[in-house]
Amino acid sequence: MRLLILILFLIPNLVFAGPMKMIGEKGNPTEVKRTITIKMHDNYFEPSEININKNETIKFIVLNVGELVHEFNIATKEMHIKHQPEMMMMVENEILLSDKVDKEKMKQLAKKNPAMGHSHSNSVLLSPGEKGELVWKFSNKAKIEAACNVPGHYEVGMIAKISEI
Repeated sequence: MRLLILILFLIPNLVFAGPMKMIGEKGNPTEVKRTITIKMHDNYFEPSEININKNETIKFIVLNVGELVHEFNIATKEMHIKHQPEMMMMVENEILLSDKVDKEKMKQLAKKNPAMGHSHSNSVLLSPGEKGELVWKFSNKAKIEAACNVPGHYEVGMIAKISEI
């Protein structure tokens, strides 16, 4: 029985770890080569294009300067599409409101469903006026983008192109 529980715990983590390695990895703060400030306006990022070097570790300072909740998420288009139902569940569970993230409710629901915790190393989720940071190492060459997966935002083009130079 313990083996079955361990396997059920590990399988989602292994499935998630594979795609994450495809886009890079959580960066070591001591290896940061540069810092980029990202401003999340309502339905667009500034800058709209991010140029990176392979194996570069970048610290992103993310500011939500809009009036809505936004996410800065580094992934492939396919990963964004796969993540969007989780974001919709957060709306349905009243964690994501138009103008705030209910962090207390998020914490409580994450105990039952870890996806509701939104604790991905490649992503920050911010209420209006909030600031977040993430450090990411671009160690693999995959076609990636930064996007907001709050329901409806990706669909209207809240995407920043990430290009290797």
